Amino acid sequence: MMRTVGQPLAPQRGAALLAAMLTVALVATLAAGAMWQQWRSIEVESAERQRSQARWLLTGALDWARVILREDARADNPNTPTDSLAEPWAVPLQEARLSSFLAALPDGSVTTGNSGEDDNLAQNVFLSGQISDLQGRLNITNLMKGDQPDPTALAAFGRLFDALGVPPSQLSLLVQGLQAAQRKPSDSGNTSTPLMPQRVAQLTWLGLSPASLKTLAPHLTLLPTPTTVNVNTASQQVLYASVPGLGMSDAQRLVQQRERTPWSTLDDFVKALGRPADLQNSHNVNTQFFEVLGRLRMSQTTLQERSLVKREQRNLTVIWRESGSLQ
Repeated sequence: MMRTVGQPLAPQRGAALLAAMLTVALVATLAAGAMWQQWRSIEVESAERQRSQARWLLTGALDWARVILREDARADNPNTPTDSLAEPWAVPLQEARLSSFLAALPDGSVTTGNSGEDDNLAQNVFLSGQISDLQGRLNITNLMKGDQPDPTALAAFGRLFDALGVPPSQLSLLVQGLQAAQRKPSDSGNTSTPLMPQRVAQLTWLGLSPASLKTLAPHLTLLPTPTTVNVNTASQQVLYASVPGLGMSDAQRLVQQRERTPWSTLDDFVKALGRPADLQNSHNVNTQFFEVLGRLRMSQTTLQERSLVKREQRNLTVIWRESGSLQ
């Protein structure tokens, strides 16, 4: 019986087709991997470029704040400097397009660079900011004198906690935490000594509950040195807490009075109290420490930076800066 000539080639054709399909699949997989790697590199580069631009812009926001504070100091009487909420630094910078700031430049340019991409960035990035007087709040640093709580400051904090409805036990935990954080581990034999906070948000390290901290945060600050309270910027609750014998209704009256006319001297504030009070060591009408908040909103994220600035006459020093993204 004779074989058909083409019969032995059928298995070979099937094997060749399978090999071709495997080759195509392999090439497609490698090509897809290469494209993904290229896409990922482009995305990483774009994100890094955007972060660099954001950092540069937020640095510009900090410089803007420093110029305003320096000009405010230059406009003050050097013998009787005052800071109040009626001054330009206290006006928040409302959110606006980056291009609107660039249009205000002397040359009227709205271009951030030589590329259309930079022009598009200027149109789709929004800036906002605010300067806050941190001496309008009670300073945690004032609470301790050495390794013991200062009685005057402790009384003020007690009144603030009471006015805000925060349990007194939270103040006790705060004081105990501050005392423990000041001790060296070798002093107590305890290696779990809490770290000393550097920001108000870190007070939970000392035992303060998140709920209490949220209530207290607008009225507290944590500065490198003890400070006085600025009566021109302190909230009603802080005035009530820091001025011995002051009632909440009187504190409200004083806040309304200073909105019309800020006090030029501490003596003017004492006269407004309507009774003698020794506030020379605890209160003032000017400020050294300010917080600068800059916020940059882009299409996919919002970046925020906080800075602590110390002003001594016309000299400004940045104590710390912290930044992060808000989704």
